[in-house]
Amino acid sequence: MVLKYKKVRDGAQAPMRASDGAAGYDLCALCGEEGITVQPGERVGVPTGIAIELPGPEVAAFIFARSGLGLRHGITLPNCVGVIDSDYRGELIVALVNISEEPYTIRRGERVAQLVIMPVCTPELCETEALSDTARGAQGFGSTGKL
Repeated sequence: MVLKYKKVRDGAQAPMRASDGAAGYDLCALCGEEGITVQPGERVGVPTGIAIELPGPEVAAFIFARSGLGLRHGITLPNCVGVIDSDYRGELIVALVNISEEPYTIRRGERVAQLVIMPVCTPELCETEALSDTARGAQGFGSTGKL
């Protein structure tokens, strides 16, 4: 499988895996020299300067938070995960939110998120009058107990 990428702005850094075992490609911020300061509770869109071409509709790209930014600084994704459809060709913009009580400045070139490519299933939809029974049924939200 090949993931094509294009630098759509000067200064963009190629997505990169930090190790052979890394599941995702780090995405780096492409902002001005002053960086982007995210105030507590604030949401920002961080440009990467990168666009991608996925190999087909059987895969999608998913943007996940970097655990170190979340744990150390409270910088995470406001929607938990970003979904990049196979037909999107625009610049990847990483939505971030500061859930800490301190401002945090994102610096140019800082790794702000990770891009993971995964298979996608798109089954044919079929409306029905009834669904099969299971032991759990429609019980949700904690109905299977607490560990």
